Amino acid sequence: MSTAKPRSLALKNTASPEILARKRVWIFDLDNTLYPAECNLFAQVDQRMGEFIAKQLGVPFDYARHLQKSYYRQFGTTLAGLMRVHKMNPEPFLEYVHDIDVSVVPDAPKLRAAIERLPGRKLIFTNGSRAHAERVAGKLGVLDLFEGISDIASCGYEPKPSAAAFDSMIKHHGVASNAAAMFEDMPQNLEVPHKLGMATVLVHSTYMDHPIQRDMRSWSALPEHVHHLTDDLTAFLQVIDAKTDGEPDTGT
Repeated sequence: MSTAKPRSLALKNTASPEILARKRVWIFDLDNTLYPAECNLFAQVDQRMGEFIAKQLGVPFDYARHLQKSYYRQFGTTLAGLMRVHKMNPEPFLEYVHDIDVSVVPDAPKLRAAIERLPGRKLIFTNGSRAHAERVAGKLGVLDLFEGISDIASCGYEPKPSAAAFDSMIKHHGVASNAAAMFEDMPQNLEVPHKLGMATVLVHSTYMDHPIQRDMRSWSALPEHVHHLTDDLTAFLQVIDAKTDGEPDTGT
C-alpha cells in the first residue's frame, strides 16, 4: 500500500486513517468528488441548467442564470427551487442538464484500485440523476465497485444537505451511520452525516460555485463537522490501512 500522505491544504485533519479503516460503508458524492474538478465536467451541467430555465420560463439567459444560482443557494439545488417555485417537472430537467460530453472524465485505474481495497460496501450518493452517475462512474472505470446509487429521484427529490435526503438514503440502503464514512466536496453536505455519527471527508474542489467555497479560503481550522480534508481523493484512500487491527465499526 502506498505510504503517500494525503494533502490537507495546511489544515489539520481531526480523524486518523486508522479510525477510517474501521468503517465498513463508504459513501461518495459524485460531481467534483469522485472525478477531479479540473476536468470541468460540471461546467457543462451548469451551462445547460441556464439554457433549460431560459427556455422553459421564457426569460433571458442572464436572468435564468440569476434564478439558477439563487435557487441553488436557497434550496440546496437549482432543481429544488424550480420544483417549489415553478412546480417544474424534474425529469425533463434532469435529462437535459445531464446530456453532456463525459469524454473529459479520465479513466482512473489508481482510484479504482483504492476504492476496491476499501473493506465493505460502497455507495454513490448524488443530487444528480442515476443515469448521470452511471455514465460518469462508468467513464472513471469504477461503476461496478458500487453496490448502489442513491440519486435525487430515489430521495423523493429532497437534495443534500437536507436531513430528509440522508434519511432516505440510509433507509433505502440499510446503512448503519456509525459504520459509514461520507466523502463530499461541499462542506454543508457533511453537517448531517456528522450528526448521524459518520466519519466525514471533505474533498476540496477547485470549482467555485457557492459562497461557502470562497469562505473556505479563510478557514484557519476545520469546522467540527469536517473530520478530514484532502485535495487528492485517490492519495487519501491509499493511506487508509484496510488491515488495521481491531473490530470494524458496526453502528451498534
